[in-house]
Amino acid sequence: MLRTLIALAAVLSTTACGARVVAEPPGAGTTTVTNCGREVEYATPSRVVTNDTGITELMFALGLADRMAGYTISSSAKTGDVASSPWRADFERVPHLGEKITKELVQGAGADLVFAGWNYGFSESTGLTPDSLGQLGIATYQLTEACRNGVAKQRGIMPPLEALYTDLGNLGRIFGVEDRAERLITGYREQVAEAQRLVTGKSPRVFLYDSGLDQPFTSGRNAAPQDIIEKAGGENVFGDLDDSWTTVGWEAVVARAPEVILINDYADGDASTPEQKRAFLEFYEPLKDVPAIRDKRFFVLPYAALVESPRNPAAVEAFARFLAGA
Repeated sequence: MLRTLIALAAVLSTTACGARVVAEPPGAGTTTVTNCGREVEYATPSRVVTNDTGITELMFALGLADRMAGYTISSSAKTGDVASSPWRADFERVPHLGEKITKELVQGAGADLVFAGWNYGFSESTGLTPDSLGQLGIATYQLTEACRNGVAKQRGIMPPLEALYTDLGNLGRIFGVEDRAERLITGYREQVAEAQRLVTGKSPRVFLYDSGLDQPFTSGRNAAPQDIIEKAGGENVFGDLDDSWTTVGWEAVVARAPEVILINDYADGDASTPEQKRAFLEFYEPLKDVPAIRDKRFFVLPYAALVESPRNPAAVEAFARFLAGA
């Protein structure tokens, strides 16, 4: 019965211009893919709600803007990440539904699928989870980078770039745009391979600084910065942590003596701008003997390039050029 209702929702949809009836959306039917280790069957969605910049850009890169009911992102992302997005025109024409995703927002948008992830919209604390949406008859697709790996709430079940390619392939099947997905995957693999030609053979130790004053928030081996750093020729100093985004201690940063600091620019958090983050790092007394601080070796990438997104391959290239010239 649930699948029948979801399929019916894909046929009967509404727009801002009023009600309309779609005889049969492209690729109508059901498709089964593996998402976060589970086989999940999907009716072809026509009113998708996404949460966060990178997730939304995955839809846009696949040419699926017309299959979306809208997206939610923070106000800082709307003025920051969207302004630099290759898909800015899609962001402008698809409805921005709000800053935070909720069950009420999703229901109000008439969503037949929510594309989000754990800590990218899904959270037990807010009550918005795949299970709670399933009880409302709304399907979900979980961002692979944010899949929980079975150890408490740790996230990540495969190398980050493989997570990107997995999601592109799965979404291509679900929406019937497999050819476009395969072209993107092939192009991204080639872009990363070309970037690796710039690697000099040195492997500078790199610390990803996201935010945090008392304790830094950084990337373990399962978040996108791991592959951005590694494919660019560096070594993630916290690449031994079996998690995606996680909190560590400043003592651990000092002990691992990073030679380069990669700053996440997303105009949010305890120290918001890249300039403020750099100033904090340079004047924080415990870090004064860290090689990256001493030698003033910093590089900045936007938030949307450092979470799983279609910007990851370009981020590898940009960082590889920096390391090659540093």
